[in-house]
Amino acid sequence: MSETAEIYSEPSFRKTPALSRLAPLIVLGSLLILTPFAGLLPRVWNTGFVVAGISLLVAGLLVVMRGQFADWSARTSADVMALFAEQDLFPTVVATGNGVILTANSRARAQIHAFPGARLEQCLKSVFANPAPILLRLQSAAEIHGKTREDIVTVGTTVPISVFSVGHNVFCWRFHLDEKGQWDSAAIPVLTVGRNGTVLRVNGVAETVLGCRPNNLGQVFPDSVPSPGDIALAETAAGQVPMTISELSNSGTVRDLLLLPLNSAGTQSSDARFADLPVPVMCLTPEGEILDANRMATNLIGEIEPGQTSVSNIMHGLGYPIQDWLARVANQDDAPSSEFLRLSRQDKEMFVQVTLNRVVNKGRVCLIAVLNDATELKTLEAQFVQGQKMQAVGQLAGGVAHDFNNLLTAISGHCDLLLLRHDQNDPNYGDLVQINQNANRAAALVSQLLAFSRKQTLQPEVLDLRDTISDLIHLLNRLVGEKVRLTLSHDPVLKPVRADKRQLEQVFMNLVVNARDAMPEGGEVRIETEVVSLSEPLRRDRATVPPGEFVTVKVIDSGTGIPADKLQKVFEPFYTTKRTGEGTGLGLSTVYGIVKQTGGFIFVDSIQGKGTEFTVYLPVSVAPRAADEDTAALPESPSVRQGEGVVLLVEDEAPVRAFATRALRLKGYTVLEAGSAEEALHLLEDGSLNVDAFVTDVVMPGMDGPTWVRKAMETRPDVRVIFMSGYTEGAFGDSGPEIANSTFLPKPFSLTQLTETVFQQLN
Repeated sequence: MSETAEIYSEPSFRKTPALSRLAPLIVLGSLLILTPFAGLLPRVWNTGFVVAGISLLVAGLLVVMRGQFADWSARTSADVMALFAEQDLFPTVVATGNGVILTANSRARAQIHAFPGARLEQCLKSVFANPAPILLRLQSAAEIHGKTREDIVTVGTTVPISVFSVGHNVFCWRFHLDEKGQWDSAAIPVLTVGRNGTVLRVNGVAETVLGCRPNNLGQVFPDSVPSPGDIALAETAAGQVPMTISELSNSGTVRDLLLLPLNSAGTQSSDARFADLPVPVMCLTPEGEILDANRMATNLIGEIEPGQTSVSNIMHGLGYPIQDWLARVANQDDAPSSEFLRLSRQDKEMFVQVTLNRVVNKGRVCLIAVLNDATELKTLEAQFVQGQKMQAVGQLAGGVAHDFNNLLTAISGHCDLLLLRHDQNDPNYGDLVQINQNANRAAALVSQLLAFSRKQTLQPEVLDLRDTISDLIHLLNRLVGEKVRLTLSHDPVLKPVRADKRQLEQVFMNLVVNARDAMPEGGEVRIETEVVSLSEPLRRDRATVPPGEFVTVKVIDSGTGIPADKLQKVFEPFYTTKRTGEGTGLGLSTVYGIVKQTGGFIFVDSIQGKGTEFTVYLPVSVAPRAADEDTAALPESPSVRQGEGVVLLVEDEAPVRAFATRALRLKGYTVLEAGSAEEALHLLEDGSLNVDAFVTDVVMPGMDGPTWVRKAMETRPDVRVIFMSGYTEGAFGDSGPEIANSTFLPKPFSLTQLTETVFQQLN
């Protein structure tokens, strides 16, 4: 063992005096105490000897106790560290300053056989040739700085080691042992090289290409190791092969090198080796002409003709000519350049990551293009971007719908007030009816925006889809026209679902109308329902359907179909393949929003020229259907009800506030108006003021509706509350709707809806 190792391996737990070393001091103190009692010394000295003896004895005992306490404290710290170390994902060891292991987590015991009482440097001999100097160097740095970390290069890998001082000459060691190299699963040949060309790791593809696991780069390139981009002959099991290297990473002491075998203009065997490379590779001219491509590259990009096909004809997507990128790489001797490009394939949409390497072969500059299928990566990126876009447009749609609902409430409300003063014989009555009907049409369009943004107010109920579709079939037959035949096929044991009937009808109408438009020459639209039980999650497209029972509704047409590259865009907002004026692009996005808000899923399958199939998954409801008598209990003519009571109306939109005030006063209510929550609270400061109901907007500048109502109900707990909003009940956020005695009235509302809601709350 070397001198360094001997220093590190010196046995002992602590550098404190042992009990045996203090024994003479304790014995001497005892003799000094006992000497006066023996009568051997003058009496005047007796007191001095006793005091000196007691002092020596106490000092010795204090030193012993201090050492024992320090040892106990160190072991306690080690025990605490052991609890934390067990949760670590890497081997972690707590050891003394002399290398005796106090504790080790399960990964350290399994990977380096570190057990309490063993010596740390002995456990690490399977990892490092001479671990003692490494441990001494790192421990010395940890003693000075408190902690340290270093990447130790060894045969086959690089091992990061971190160590920090726990105190009491105890250290915690952490070894980042990776059982698998970074490039082991890569589909390209990679060598990991350390100092002086030592080969530390060879991945499986490189071992296949070379036919062995070399110890240094000199064995691969016997003549001379090429610089990145240059070409040299490499020794393989099949003989010498022209090869270039490209540097993937460089940490200063460790480099990851990509090996690129090239096609030599020579023998048939070299052609075969190039064609069988386990990674897609192409050789290009600086102008983009493809000189050669191996078999995997051809499978990825399609058939090409070497010497005649240009890379710009089969790839695009940079935003500028590909020739400019090729020329820049050919004229610069920099690190490899990588870009994501889209392939010009008709059968499906594919993306590739192209990494260009500049090489010089016999004075001629060429480009080696290494391809990697990036379709899945780009698909995930597109899904993320689409999600962000859908969220942004949904927020915009929700905001626009809120403002429109306020306007429509004022328009339709004042129209209702005018209709109260005009009978059917009045010449203005027809114009007022037209205003009212068009306001309702605008409200339906706003409802589509809210459905798209998944923010419309739903009124879910338990439905039998056979009844729902049967009630809708007459309208659907009129929608499809005479050229299209509509057929139904129901599961005889169809189970109920819970959904908003009106919104679900809109889903079916939109899907049937799209199917009709896909068959301009006529055809058949089939609506099929079925109960499906999923025992495992169904992963498809961008969604995962959880296990359970679902009712599926399929809308199938025999139309023109949807091209494969457009299939994933059909649910995007404002995307349409129809001509200008024939479609808004909101139909399928609205369908998507309604289905998702209902808790369901929708998928599309299509074959161009044969037809399209939309499948809606709705979860089966376990709740019982509501009794039909509930609807029969509604009043027959709510518009004639008169009420009484004091209503505090809080609305920041003046036109809406003016209409609601007049409507409620017409029905007999006393109305107090407030333009903000703060104004409403100021009115309620009058304790003598009696208020029976609060009618308040939810979203207002300053304090919102639920917040001011909560403050008001601290002193008026029995007041009834009606929240109204152009958003949905989700506008409450975290504030409600847990407020007692409250209900929700969505905008736009009519005069009758407003007064009836207030009447029901007060009665």
